Amino acid sequence: MHKPSSSAVPADFRLHSYSYALPEENIAQQPADKRDGSRLLVLDREQDSIDFKQFSDVVDALPENALLVANNSKVIPARMFGTKPTGGRIEFLLLTPLPLIAATESNGWNEARVEGLLRSSKPPRQGAEITILDGLRVIPEQRGEFGKWVVTLRWQGQLVDLVRSIGHLPLPPYIHRPDTEDDAKRYQTVYAREEKAGSVAAPTAGLHFTPEIRERLGQKGISWAEVTLYVGYGTFSPVRCADIRDHAMHKEYIEVPEATAEAIQEAKAQGRPVVAVGTTSARTLEGMFAQRENIEPFAGETDIFIYPGYEFRVVDALLTNFHLPESSLIIMVSALAGRERILEAYSAALDNGFRFFSYGDSMLIR
Repeated sequence: MHKPSSSAVPADFRLHSYSYALPEENIAQQPADKRDGSRLLVLDREQDSIDFKQFSDVVDALPENALLVANNSKVIPARMFGTKPTGGRIEFLLLTPLPLIAATESNGWNEARVEGLLRSSKPPRQGAEITILDGLRVIPEQRGEFGKWVVTLRWQGQLVDLVRSIGHLPLPPYIHRPDTEDDAKRYQTVYAREEKAGSVAAPTAGLHFTPEIRERLGQKGISWAEVTLYVGYGTFSPVRCADIRDHAMHKEYIEVPEATAEAIQEAKAQGRPVVAVGTTSARTLEGMFAQRENIEPFAGETDIFIYPGYEFRVVDALLTNFHLPESSLIIMVSALAGRERILEAYSAALDNGFRFFSYGDSMLIR
C-alpha cells in the first residue's frame, strides 16, 4: 500500500512537529531547594491564557472541587553493577516491577524470568552467569532491542533487601551526574507506597507535593485518590516513526483500585473535574477506560498511545512537568491541550527561565 509523503501527513501526526529547541542549561540537574519551591505554568484552555506562578500556589490554581488522582508507585534502586565470568564489569537495570516478579525455589535459591537492560564494553554471553552479589545473580537468556534482555534472576533471601543494599537510583539519562543520598528522598513522591515499589523512574509531576500542600488541598475541598503505574524505562524511549501513528507504544502495568474507581464515578456524577497528577496517572485512567469501556477497578497492562485526535474519557485536567522533544509524553499533553498551544507554552516557559524534565518545573493544563 502506498504511504503518503511526509508533506501529506497532517502536522499533528508528524513527529518533527513535536520538536523544539531546548538549551542545555534549561535541563534541571538538581531538584529545587524545596519540593514546592518549583515554578508552575498554568495553561487555561478556556481562557486561552498562560500564567506563571509558584507550585505552592497550586491549591488555588486547581479547578474548584477537583478530584486529584496520583500515581503512588515507588522508585526502586534498580541500577546495579556486577561482574561477568571473564571479570569484566557490567551494568544491570531491573525493569520488571518487584511486585510482579513470580519466583520459584530450587536448592535454596529463588529464580524468576525478568526483563532488564545490560550494558558493558562487550555484549554479555547468553547463559553466562553475572554476579551482582554472592546471593544475587543474573543469567542473560534472550536478547531484545536497544540493550534489553530477558534474564533469569537468581537470589537468596529477600529480593527487595538485596536490591536496596547494592542498587542505585536510575536517574534519567539527561541528568549527567551520579545519584546521591539526596536523590533517594527527592526522586520519590512523599506519598509513594512501600508495597508499590517497582518503578524505574519517578512519576515526576508528584515530586512537587508536600504534606502541607496535601493538607491545604483537603481544607479547600479538593479530594485525593490514587492509582498505580509501574513506570518502565520505555518512558524515556524516543518515538522513532516519522508518522507518529506508526509508533508501537511500550506496555506498563497499571492498577485502578475500587476506591479510586468509585471516587471518579462520584466526581463525574457531580460534575467535578478529574485532574490527573502526571502523565502516568492519565495513562492509567485512560488505559483502564480503553479496556473496560467504563470506569471500573482494573489491574493489568496497558499499551495505550494517546496522541492528537484522542478523546479523553476520564481525565479533565492535567498537572505535569515539561517533556522531551518528540517524546510520547509531549504528544500526550498535546492531545489534551492542542499541539500548537503546548509548543507556545513551552516557548513561554523557556523565555521565562523555567527548568525542564524530571527535576524541573511544573505545568497545569486546566
